[in-house]
Amino acid sequence: MSNGNVFISGASRGIGNSIAYHFAENDYVVVGTSRNEFEFDKKIKNLIPVKLDVTSREDIQNCFNDLKTKNLLPDILINNAGITSDQIFLRMKDEEWDNVIDTNLNGVFNLSKIFVKNMIKNRKGRIINISSISGLMGNSGQVNYSSSKSALNGFTKSLAKELGSRNITVNCVAPGYIDTDMTSFLDEDSKKQIEKSIPLGRLGSGEDISKLVAFLASDEASYITGQTISIDGGLLMY
Repeated sequence: MSNGNVFISGASRGIGNSIAYHFAENDYVVVGTSRNEFEFDKKIKNLIPVKLDVTSREDIQNCFNDLKTKNLLPDILINNAGITSDQIFLRMKDEEWDNVIDTNLNGVFNLSKIFVKNMIKNRKGRIINISSISGLMGNSGQVNYSSSKSALNGFTKSLAKELGSRNITVNCVAPGYIDTDMTSFLDEDSKKQIEKSIPLGRLGSGEDISKLVAFLASDEASYITGQTISIDGGLLMY
């Protein structure tokens, strides 16, 4: 018997992929999306890959209709899809700004807007937005990315206030340096320098993030909402 339905955007690799497998291995039915065709490990049950562009409201509406027909509308929505297009501000092209904002921020709006109605109807739900430490501390060359991720913090707080009375929590997770494809470009010297700046002395793993997301989705976290939780090995401390 399934523990519930989970929808994860950006699930073909990295953090989203780790989260998808974590939930599937804990008896959830997981719909994971990517802009491109992809497959999950067929040995793991309850993993459903879907090609979806989170910037396309038409695509999202078609996906919603399909999931509703199959009784797979999510109890838990994890907004993870995100892109980078790094460039110093003076050289940043309009499309580099627009594409990042459209995917990282507008994509969250698009998915949350269409799925939240069913959560409200059921008076139960979890929305978890994957932000970044860059949205909290800024990062040179990432004005577009940092802006999109910082905006998720305000989105999370405001939506949490609107949905709290319907027993729906909305939280945000802000990972630091995580050992995924997005950090694979680092050479060993750069990686060592970053590790020296992290109190715990290492990059995080996808499993570190998955465990926190799973907790926020659980009944044990039913009194936590409107929060942005850093998971960065102590890199950013207020």
